[in-house]
Amino acid sequence: MSRNASLPLYRGKQAALGMAVLGILCVAFSAGCAEVKHRQSEQWSNPYLPSDTRHAIPLSSSAGKEHRAVMLQHLETIQAIVNALVEEDYESAKGLTEAHLGFFMHRQAMARQQPENFPPAYHDLAMAHHEAAEELARIIPTKDLKQILPQFNNLLKACVACHLEYKVRDAS
Repeated sequence: MSRNASLPLYRGKQAALGMAVLGILCVAFSAGCAEVKHRQSEQWSNPYLPSDTRHAIPLSSSAGKEHRAVMLQHLETIQAIVNALVEEDYESAKGLTEAHLGFFMHRQAMARQQPENFPPAYHDLAMAHHEAAEELARIIPTKDLKQILPQFNNLLKACVACHLEYKVRDAS
């Protein structure tokens, strides 16, 4: 079988992989960024879901909105990176990773937000996220998905670890 004959199957697998990763990300990030307000009478107990044990980061309303905007931008960037990888546009994937998820973005966030409002453990998780992004950007030029995908998975693990540990709430 020639390389060209197997290309549609390969692209189909890439597209399926991209959609699966995007679906998982949407669920993970929406759970971490969602602000749910229930009235007392509307609350219900679900025996299959554990109670929310995440630590709240007390931010002002405007700072909370800013932080949620950053998290949404991260999610959009992840989707754009997946799309670039599916399209085999490794240069764009690397650039997006560096500019939007790496240490450049960390420095931008620190300049706009008030770091003293975030617990030290949150900063540790954020640094792990940015380090994972930098490592992904370093490996993308290999164009080898067997190297790229495990590092991409490490980036996602860093995202999920933070969203499992912290949530944003307005300071009262």
